[in-house]
Amino acid sequence: MGFFDKIIQGLSRTRQPVSREIQAVFGKGKLTDETIEALEEKLLAADIGWDTAHLILEGVRKRARGQEIDHSQLLAWMAEEAKVLLQTSPPSNFDSKPHVIMFVGVNGAGKTTSIAKVAHQFSSQGKKVLLAACDTFRAGAISQLDVWATRAGVEIVKHQEGTDAASVAYDAYAAAKARGCDLLLIDTAGRLHTKDNLMEELRKLVRVLRKHDASLPHETLLVIDGNTGQNALPQFKGFGVAATLTGLVVTKLDGTAKGGAVLTLTHEFGVPVSWIGVGEGLDDLIPFDPVSYAQGLFGP
Repeated sequence: MGFFDKIIQGLSRTRQPVSREIQAVFGKGKLTDETIEALEEKLLAADIGWDTAHLILEGVRKRARGQEIDHSQLLAWMAEEAKVLLQTSPPSNFDSKPHVIMFVGVNGAGKTTSIAKVAHQFSSQGKKVLLAACDTFRAGAISQLDVWATRAGVEIVKHQEGTDAASVAYDAYAAAKARGCDLLLIDTAGRLHTKDNLMEELRKLVRVLRKHDASLPHETLLVIDGNTGQNALPQFKGFGVAATLTGLVVTKLDGTAKGGAVLTLTHEFGVPVSWIGVGEGLDDLIPFDPVSYAQGLFGP
């Protein structure tokens, strides 16, 4: 199954009710103020924020210019307007070896499995990948990442549970440099964005890592459970204080009706989506493509 098909299938739980509800509101005719208001309510139900929904529908209104349109044309224009609002991150460059990506997020968002899937994809492209097991807090986290590293066919740097996470990151970078790795992926402990002591631990990890190179990490990705929807907004704000977030990984989109929240997250904060998760397999974390996503969200 290709990337586009996976997105279409993965977003079906969001797309199908959106399409059905929009068709119930509008079948064919001219877009009136009352119709626009009713459509806004349907977009809000898909967890698209009010500001984002308003921008999409204002764009559709301008396209329509008082002419009669049908349901299919309306959805196509909504997809076009959504595509404009979505941002993508530039592909990871490997000018600096190793290129370092740190993954952060709350417990249960899917950080560890996402790291393994990213490792698998880059390894399959011939890149030499190393994982850093910096979640030294949660029981079983290191062994879980070890299992995923084996499945992905990549190496891992790990210490004992309870070890200072910053020291693991420091050693992992040195190992990646010595082994000529293209990519170092850093797993971190899941933490609530409201816990100041845990956020300070994350800041310490970055400070220690920068003893090697002041530009590290090259990317910091916030992993968000797609079921969280717009409730992830406080997470973004909290983690953004501790680390400079460069992108989002949105997981579990195949099991949620809140796929529209991705539009709001990337639009409101101006941070691109890097990857989306549409299944449990190693190949089911896919690079984000705004065209496919918009079509997957508003397609027929």
